[in-house]
Amino acid sequence: PDLTGYEKFGLGNVKYNISRIYITAVEFPSASISLIPGTGIKLVIGNASLTIDMNWNIRTWMFKDSGRSTAYISKVFVTAIFSTPLDNTGHTSISLTSCRTTSGDIDIKLSGKS
Repeated sequence: PDLTGYEKFGLGNVKYNISRIYITAVEFPSASISLIPGTGIKLVIGNASLTIDMNWNIRTWMFKDSGRSTAYISKVFVTAIFSTPLDNTGHTSISLTSCRTTSGDIDIKLSGKS
């Protein structure tokens, strides 16, 4: 979904809109899945990265600008625990029990009219 809002900076508000957000690349150089007896499944993703392209525009009382942006997010680490209980019919179900995510670096390149 698009992101729209405003922030207060110094002498006024900055209205922004981020649209057409697309994930264009994802890398999982290190990923593992293991069973946790009596609990379920543990998923660990290490040093992942993703690239996101988007349109942006901003408007203040003094100027407006718009353009394209690419964000590269790297050093992403995810640990997720899924429980795998049996439902009422005896089939295995899956639900997320816990999830922890950290990211190390974010590089954003903006191109606009100004």
